[in-house]
Amino acid sequence: MHATSSPDAPRPVPGPLLPPEVRARFPGAREKVYLDIALKGLIPRETAEAAHAHVDENLHASGSKDAQRAAVERCRALLAEIIGAEADEVAITKNVSEGLNLFASSLPWQPGDNVVLCPELEHPNNVFLWYNLRKLRGIEVRALPPEAGRIPVQAFAAAIDPRTRLVTVPHVSFSPGFITDVRAIADVAHARRALLLVDAAQSVGALRCDVTELGIDALAVAAQKNLLAFYGLGFLFVRKALAESLIPAHLARYGIDMGTEAGETARTGGEDLPYAPGARRFDLGNYNYLGAAAAAASLQLIASIGVPRIEAHLKTLAARLADGLLALGLPVAGGPPGPQLGHIVAVGESGGGHHDTADDPVLNDLYRHLTSHNVRLSVRKGVLRMSLGLYNDAADVDRVLELVREWKEARS
Repeated sequence: MHATSSPDAPRPVPGPLLPPEVRARFPGAREKVYLDIALKGLIPRETAEAAHAHVDENLHASGSKDAQRAAVERCRALLAEIIGAEADEVAITKNVSEGLNLFASSLPWQPGDNVVLCPELEHPNNVFLWYNLRKLRGIEVRALPPEAGRIPVQAFAAAIDPRTRLVTVPHVSFSPGFITDVRAIADVAHARRALLLVDAAQSVGALRCDVTELGIDALAVAAQKNLLAFYGLGFLFVRKALAESLIPAHLARYGIDMGTEAGETARTGGEDLPYAPGARRFDLGNYNYLGAAAAAASLQLIASIGVPRIEAHLKTLAARLADGLLALGLPVAGGPPGPQLGHIVAVGESGGGHHDTADDPVLNDLYRHLTSHNVRLSVRKGVLRMSLGLYNDAADVDRVLELVREWKEARS
């Protein structure tokens, strides 16, 4: 059922919104107000059809592995197109965590090297690995606090020194969901010959993320959020010259280049290891072929619409939601829409709770009210996180504002 708005709710406004035909591809968008793409995105109908076709092929043993590998290569090429990279700069992983670990473990760390990050704004899986590397390699972890929920560019600049090998940031934080000034971080890192690694789990597919324009050396993303596919498939971008300077810490057959005619069980004649070009050397073992069959359809949809159009759509809706919540007196993180606002609108004080709880009983009550009226959202680190996807529309936003208004009136 499509969300409806009350007579006094804001009317749809002219703007760069996507046509209704896009929303129609997502049956799940008709069932509820789904504002939880930061956890898991809805999938379009054609993605489900691609997954079913793959299952049917395996049910009847009618598919070929060559065709399955071709689907993997379509995913690699489409993801590269979306982020402005070359296909050889993209490795296939199973999730963001694996991508981050594959890259981090392959860097030539020396005892006393350091990594600079802001743990409070990182997903835990871009925190654990650095403290583990401290145990394994003797590196220093320079953990900086956030500034008003944002990555502190000046504090990062002050923390970087000649022993800094790597700086890592989220393109969009999982909570409160602000956009990081990645280019500014890249400039200060590169000026001191440090590398920049980006967790793009919350951005690629929703916001423009051109790796060249942003100065990104390596980036990890997974398929289940803004790429509109399933858990179990991810991508690791590594700038080609950098990738080819690295010896992968983990290696399997698909990370070795023995020519297009060599079979998947082929071996080299000796100890020579001709690593695959670019980031392909980080590919491990067989791929998630079911995930790739599905993701190829989703990535094709995103590429056909164009990320700039998707970003404009999402920012328009997010600004409408943030403005409406502020007008109702709610504490929107970051205040009025500005450069920090992408497709995630957070209500509450960032850090006022644990990973999936809020300390404020009022926010918990609002969360219960919204979810009891068929709105899907998350609680992350003390805030109500409302994350928009390309399938959302103005009526979804207006329905949420209507429910918040009703909740406020009931409490007064």
